[in-house]
Amino acid sequence: MADIRAFRGYRYDLGRAGSLTDLVAPPYDVIDAVLQRKLYERGPYNAVRLELTKDEPGDNETENRYSRASRELKAWVAEDILRQDSLRQIYVCEQEFAVEGRIFKRRGFMARVRLEPFGAGRIFPHEETMSGPKADRHKLFQATAMNLSPIFGLYPDDTNEVFAKIESILFRTPPLEATDHLGVVCRLWPIADERIINGVIGLMGPKPVFIADGHHRYETSLRYLEDRRAAGEVPNDEAAPHFTMMMLVSMSDPGLVILPTHRLIGGLPDLTAAQLQKALEPHFQVERMGAGDAAAKETWEQIEMDGSQALLGFHTNADDVWVTARFQATELMKQLAPARSDDWRDLAVSVLHVLVLDKLVAEAIGGASKCRYVHLLGEVTDAIRAKQCQLAALVPPATMDHVEQIAGNGEKMPPKSTYFYPKLLTGLVFNSLKVN
Repeated sequence: MADIRAFRGYRYDLGRAGSLTDLVAPPYDVIDAVLQRKLYERGPYNAVRLELTKDEPGDNETENRYSRASRELKAWVAEDILRQDSLRQIYVCEQEFAVEGRIFKRRGFMARVRLEPFGAGRIFPHEETMSGPKADRHKLFQATAMNLSPIFGLYPDDTNEVFAKIESILFRTPPLEATDHLGVVCRLWPIADERIINGVIGLMGPKPVFIADGHHRYETSLRYLEDRRAAGEVPNDEAAPHFTMMMLVSMSDPGLVILPTHRLIGGLPDLTAAQLQKALEPHFQVERMGAGDAAAKETWEQIEMDGSQALLGFHTNADDVWVTARFQATELMKQLAPARSDDWRDLAVSVLHVLVLDKLVAEAIGGASKCRYVHLLGEVTDAIRAKQCQLAALVPPATMDHVEQIAGNGEKMPPKSTYFYPKLLTGLVFNSLKVN
């Protein structure tokens, strides 16, 4: 059973710190140098100063962005910029946002969740992780002893029974509100009503939790727990390092949007559509779509209308040609990935990386492919015009069914298989990992 708890979060005292809009930041993995600077300029208490502190000239092992984050956090607590809530609460969050002209609302709640090693309980990952981000987050955990941003967890709930326990109270109390750099409006309701909390926890108990985003932070939380155990700082099973902060959202929530993650591929020799077609056939049925933005749009529309994982789109920058490629050689994927399930092998991202890039293109063209990841068609066409890649690949998004099937079988999808939009904000609530 998933062990879910209310907790006494740390939150900004808005009377001292200012507008919540000027205090929140996206998580570290979507903050580039330009956005980092803009967030710093929003004021001295923006959460980016903890989540992704600036590097400075002369940084070393003892004086660096992690030590600066630690000092900032301690100062904010000492000055009551951040204050711990007096009651254990869950924190209900609603994000209102637009995608391709449509308005969505995604709703869930933040709670503390007991850590479980993957494969040992009811918490399931769905994507592979990378060592670099885990090392970075581990240093930050050690420096701050705080969950600065929530892990994004999903749970099955076809009838919306969990959120129904919460919904009625939302109309009684005005929320705290912030708007992020993308125009996403986030609303927060702290809920201390024990009857509601107990009802939610009771319904959540038997449900599995699938990690949608934050795999690196979850694995880092497990490592941090082992660190504290080794240091003799975990006196019992109720100690704070046993838990991590999660935002929990129903898999059936109408605002749960998974965007595609397209690939901009460099590191290759110049590649024409004819060369690509020769490399892909006979494993794919290739159709030439044309050139320019109109062909890009038509290619993506075909992929969306098809609705399967079998149709990919490619652009070769050497001759500015778009093609679609329909996969039709499932037996070959079984040979290349024999240890994987059929569900995993059928994923478009699996076919793209295992078969197209690592085998067919590598053998026919050569070079070492390097991927950059974007989510909107406009980002792809902008990169093509700027000649930032030799090959672009349009990839259909994985669905919630894929996440549930593959993660539930104990497998992990390839990296960057899903992009749950929008990201969860850092700065709404912080969770202390210190042993009281």
